[in-house]
Amino acid sequence: MENTPVLTEIAFHHGASDAEIADWLAKRLAHELDRRDGTVAITVPGGSTPFPILAELAKKDIDWSRLEIWPGDDRCVPADHEASNFGRLAATLEGTGACLTPLDEGSQPPHFALAWLGMGGDGHIASLFPNTDPQVDDDKQVRRLTPDPLPPEAPFDRVTMTLPKLLSAEALMFVIRGAEKLAVFEEAAKGDNDLPVARLLGHARGEVTCFA
Repeated sequence: MENTPVLTEIAFHHGASDAEIADWLAKRLAHELDRRDGTVAITVPGGSTPFPILAELAKKDIDWSRLEIWPGDDRCVPADHEASNFGRLAATLEGTGACLTPLDEGSQPPHFALAWLGMGGDGHIASLFPNTDPQVDDDKQVRRLTPDPLPPEAPFDRVTMTLPKLLSAEALMFVIRGAEKLAVFEEAAKGDNDLPVARLLGHARGEVTCFA
């Protein structure tokens, strides 16, 4: 029996600490800043995983003034609400000098050098949950959506970048914590499920890196 071919070439880094991921990010951002003029834009995820990494990254000597950082999705709450991804991002990177831009339904996000994503156990990325049936040919860059079921820890509508917007980034990066989530991610990379993450990976044509 032939093995199912991997649809997406992914560079896996197993066992990386928050500090090691921050080191990788700092080097990647420095490279992107060196190879082009002007601003470098990236998008980052919410949830609990990224903020310790971002706190480590904030200590790095980077030309922060040329970095434009967007949340890939957010809860539809005020920036000072404890559930706001943008509010937490602003607090974590306070004093770095980076340009931090909130995401709303009318946003026109820039071209991203890197889209950093997380993934839920149900295979959702950003706020593209399975019930929202995200499409790679979506004609919008940003949508307002209602997860179903609503996560009890954050029972709010969401605003999120769409699959085509995320796929337009030059590179994708994931941080996946836990064996169960990693199994879902690996199945998606092989095309063995049709979850939102699988739809993204199945159409990714640039570099994909996964810290697990």
